[in-house]
Amino acid sequence: MAKKSIFRFLNDEEKEELENHMERVIVRKNQIIYEEGNAPRAFITLEDGKVKIFKGGVGGREQILRMVKPGGFVSYRALIAGEIHIASAVALEDSQICVIEKDYFFNHLLKNSALSLRILTKLAKELGFSNLRTVNLTQKHIRGRLAESIILLAYKYGFEPDGATVKAYLSREDLASLSNMTTSNAIRTLSGFANEKIIALDGRKLKILDINALDRISMLG
Repeated sequence: MAKKSIFRFLNDEEKEELENHMERVIVRKNQIIYEEGNAPRAFITLEDGKVKIFKGGVGGREQILRMVKPGGFVSYRALIAGEIHIASAVALEDSQICVIEKDYFFNHLLKNSALSLRILTKLAKELGFSNLRTVNLTQKHIRGRLAESIILLAYKYGFEPDGATVKAYLSREDLASLSNMTTSNAIRTLSGFANEKIIALDGRKLKILDINALDRISMLG
């Protein structure tokens, strides 16, 4: 299990039982895990890799709602709410997910009070973060939004061994979608950051040269 998996606190007997009702699945880069409009069939967590949750918009434009890192939840909201998926999930790189049977999730896992509390706490934190992101993406200017997204990626996925290159290689389209802007605006703003020596670009690789400047831009909005 992932080091940050909520299931790591289960005892050996509980872990063995979980294994009998869980399937580990390899999903390849760009593979759809579930689609908007479909009914949820399982509780899904991410063991390894990166996944984006996105919603289709007007004119086919995507809006990334959240990014999932190992230990995070891929499919849970619609399942718990008894609704259809209002967004889609796709692997950003080759990843491994844990698919837990729907009936087992409701009839066994949620009856574990300690585990239920951890799930509830995680959901509450994600809701708070989502609310804050909604405000920032609607009130900040383009530079502030993109700076915040870069910092978010660094916080979620960390850095390469050089301590500066963000360990998440998003396309310009995905960076734009994450920042609620057009791709052309994202490209221009990234170029501006690079000219100011705040970041360095190498294809999809993004190196942060001045984290303090990036943080100031994000804070000022």
